[in-house]
Amino acid sequence: MTLSLVAAFLAVDVLLVLTPGADWAYAIAAGLGGRPVLPAVAGLVTGYAGYTLLVVAGLAVLVARTPGLLTVLTVLGAVYLLWLGYSVLARPSVPGGPAGSDTGAVAARSPWRVFARGAGVSGLNPKGLLLYLALLPQFAHPDLGWPVAAQIGLLGVLHMSDCAVVYSAVAVLARLLLGTRATAARALARVSGAVMITVGAALLIERLAG
Repeated sequence: MTLSLVAAFLAVDVLLVLTPGADWAYAIAAGLGGRPVLPAVAGLVTGYAGYTLLVVAGLAVLVARTPGLLTVLTVLGAVYLLWLGYSVLARPSVPGGPAGSDTGAVAARSPWRVFARGAGVSGLNPKGLLLYLALLPQFAHPDLGWPVAAQIGLLGVLHMSDCAVVYSAVAVLARLLLGTRATAARALARVSGAVMITVGAALLIERLAG
């Protein structure tokens, strides 16, 4: 794989990661939850690690042979985002929100639960799945001297690195900027929940209508 090809992939991938969506919404909600952001970001990255392994193992070929599988995965991901968005709206997190209160939705959960939810957000995010199925293979070529699986693996690691940097920055900035503004933090957490619901509903309608 050439450096120019890697640079081209990074240019596209960084733009995609910088586009706000469900991952951003979860990173913001976690940043406002009064706990370290590492479990949330690690969960988001782990979800994409799972996609990397699946695509390397041949998920793209399986989906191409079984179109209905993509529909099932998309519907599952959309429903999960709807549920998670509702949870955030019902109990918006704010920095320092006490465990068990209606303002401690993220803080009230253990780091492992925050991690698991993050993995669910990215691992069941249909847009993430489509990125791995549609974008990564375009930058992998059998005539470059590397096995295609190894090229996909490298691109997946680069994507995870981009996600780790951007989502960490998003979560930390959300906490720093709103750490002493409970009302604004609660409002932003609700916006994050609304984004998850909007993304989930749009994906669900698009997939079922199609």
